[in-house]
Amino acid sequence: MGGFTPELAVVLALVLAAEFVNGATDAPNSIATVVSTRVLSPLAAVSMATLFNSLGVMSGTAVAITIGKGFVQHQVIDLRTIGAAMIAIVLWSSLAWRFGLPTSESHALVASLTGAGFAVGGRGALLWSGWEKVLLGLVFSTFLGFGAGLLLIIGIYWAFRQAAPRTVKRVFGKLQVLSAAFMAFSHGSNDGQKFMGVFTLALIVGGVIPAGKEFHIPWWVMVLCSLIMAIGTMAGGWRIVKTMGIRMVKLEPYHGFAAETGAAAAIEIASRLGIPVSTTHTINTSIMGVGAARKLSAVRWGVVSEVVSAWILTFPVCALIGWAVAFLTLSLGMR
Repeated sequence: MGGFTPELAVVLALVLAAEFVNGATDAPNSIATVVSTRVLSPLAAVSMATLFNSLGVMSGTAVAITIGKGFVQHQVIDLRTIGAAMIAIVLWSSLAWRFGLPTSESHALVASLTGAGFAVGGRGALLWSGWEKVLLGLVFSTFLGFGAGLLLIIGIYWAFRQAAPRTVKRVFGKLQVLSAAFMAFSHGSNDGQKFMGVFTLALIVGGVIPAGKEFHIPWWVMVLCSLIMAIGTMAGGWRIVKTMGIRMVKLEPYHGFAAETGAAAAIEIASRLGIPVSTTHTINTSIMGVGAARKLSAVRWGVVSEVVSAWILTFPVCALIGWAVAFLTLSLGMR
C-alpha cells in the first residue's frame, strides 16, 4: 500500500480542476431555467443547487462504478492515463465555457479516458461494455429528454387551458422551485458521481486505497467533490445559465417546470441503472421539446446549432487531447 506521492497529488489536483470546470459548465444546467424565469435569484438558485447536488452525489454509486471500472482495461489505467484525461477535459470545457456553450463532462470524460487508454494500451484497451452504456445514455439524454419535456408541457397546456395567466404563473412559480431541486439532485446522482469515481480510481492506482472486489467511494471524496463542483458553479455558471435559459428559448415558470421535471426524471432512471448520461444533453433537449410544443420558431435554432456542434466535437477533441497528452508522457518516460 502506497502513500500520497507528488505524482498522485498532481493527478488528484487535476481531477478536482475537472470537477471545478464541471461545476462551471455542466452543473448550471440544473438551475438555468429557474434563474431565467426569475423564480429564484442566482444566489438562491446556486445555494439550492449546491445542497441538492450534494444529496444526489451521496444517493448512490452505480454511475461512479461504471466510470471507475467500465471503459478501459485496468492494466492500462495508471496515473498518467487519468492525468491526461483530466487535462483534456479542463482544456476543452474551458474553451467551450469561454463561448458560453454548455458541454457534456460525461462525454468528455469517457472520450478522454478512452483516448489516453489507446495511447498506453492500443485498441485492446477499450471495454465495449462501458461504451454500450454511453450509447444507451445518448438515447436517454436525447430522445427521453425531448419527449418528456414535450409531453409534460402539452399536459400542462391542457390541464390549465381555462386558468388565468396570473394563476398559472403563481402556481408554477412555486412548483418550479421543487422541479429545480429535483433537477439539481438528479445532476448530483449522475454527473456528480463521475468525478468522485475518477478521484477514487486515482487513489486506488496510487496505492492509497487497497484494490478490492468492490469499488467503494470514501465519504470524504463525496464531500470534497461536491464542494469543488459547487464552487465552480458559483464562480462561472452564469454564462451557461444565459445560453440555456435565455438565449435558446424564452421561458415562463411552467415551461421551466416541464423542462426540469422531464429531464430530471430521465436522468434519475439512468442513474439507478448505472448509465452515465449527459445532463447537458438531457436538459437541453427537454427545453427544446418544451419550446417546440409552442411552435418550432419559438426555439432559437441558431443557438441550438452552436450547442449541438459543441456536443459533436466533444468526443473526437477530448479523445485526441487525451491520447496526445498520454502519448507525450509515455514518450518522455513519465509515469
